[in-house]
Amino acid sequence: MTEIARTADVSSPGRRRRRSSWTGYAAFGWAVVYGTFGLVSALTGTALFYRATEPLPVGLNWAVVAVAVPAATATLAGLRPWGRRIPRPVLSVTLAGLCVVCGLAAFGLLMDVITLVFNQTVDSWTATGNRALAASGVVLLIATARSHRSSAYGTCPRCGAVHTSSTARRRPEPTAAPRRVRLLAYAGAAAFLPYAAMKTTWALGGTFAGVSGAQMLATAERNGASGVWLTLAHWGVDATALLAALGVFLILGLVRPWGQVFPRWTLALRGRRVPRWLPLTPALIGAATLAPYGTVGAVYAALGTVGVVTVSRGDLPTPGDALLVTWFGLGAFAVYGIALSAAAWSYLRRTQPVCASTEAEVPS
Repeated sequence: MTEIARTADVSSPGRRRRRSSWTGYAAFGWAVVYGTFGLVSALTGTALFYRATEPLPVGLNWAVVAVAVPAATATLAGLRPWGRRIPRPVLSVTLAGLCVVCGLAAFGLLMDVITLVFNQTVDSWTATGNRALAASGVVLLIATARSHRSSAYGTCPRCGAVHTSSTARRRPEPTAAPRRVRLLAYAGAAAFLPYAAMKTTWALGGTFAGVSGAQMLATAERNGASGVWLTLAHWGVDATALLAALGVFLILGLVRPWGQVFPRWTLALRGRRVPRWLPLTPALIGAATLAPYGTVGAVYAALGTVGVVTVSRGDLPTPGDALLVTWFGLGAFAVYGIALSAAAWSYLRRTQPVCASTEAEVPS
């Protein structure tokens, strides 16, 4: 049965202005907070950007201020009469560009979340705060851009159409993704099998790429792995293999109808629709992290395979062993990240609420 989420006269200009004001003020407030965060960190000499665990020059912190100032100006322009003198395409392009920049600044947030879950800490709280604020900015700037467009062109802020009567916001019936998207999702899930097998082999005490499970455990202890991580390892469970299994569950749920409805064993929620943000939040963060990270890593592995670059062996016996592990790891991230991007986009489109007229049809 189709779920009716909300009924309202979305053609009302007042309603469009209220929605535009809400998102605009929220985005403006974010820009002020983000700019202040960047300014204070720059003045106190606290690095916000890192390469792995190495802090980058503090001067890069001013980039946060350079993003926050136009963001505050653009969002405020949509709330004040003087903003109407700015051409609409200029505001749209500005907001889109700021979204891209904030997305780049948020890169690595997934790794921070994983580190926090298993280690109960992160490498740098200020860097993590910067990524979290940047990710929040992406969401608010997109919402502001949509609201600005709807108020400027007199369209529905949800579906983008022009309504002349009261409408009901309905969620479509659960459907599967198109066949090509499903096949790509299955390929992404399968790409994790060699990676999970490698990590599980080490967790169970076996040897792979010239390294035994005992050696990997000793390396993890030497590198300061948390008690949770080490406890799972002693039980024969690798934490990253467990995350890979959750990733497979996520991507399959994005392309199959069951990913849109709570299963029967969730007693209180049985049969109810899954909120769209619940799978989309980890999917979008994961896609934005794993797709570029894995793709760059796969290119690096390919260059190492043909001898253009030398792959660092790290804690592995030979560069050849390091190259094999790199293909199993970063190759899986590349395929899965690209597949997750396609699956998340398909889920976003298939679950998009639609507007339908609530006026009864009069028989002719």
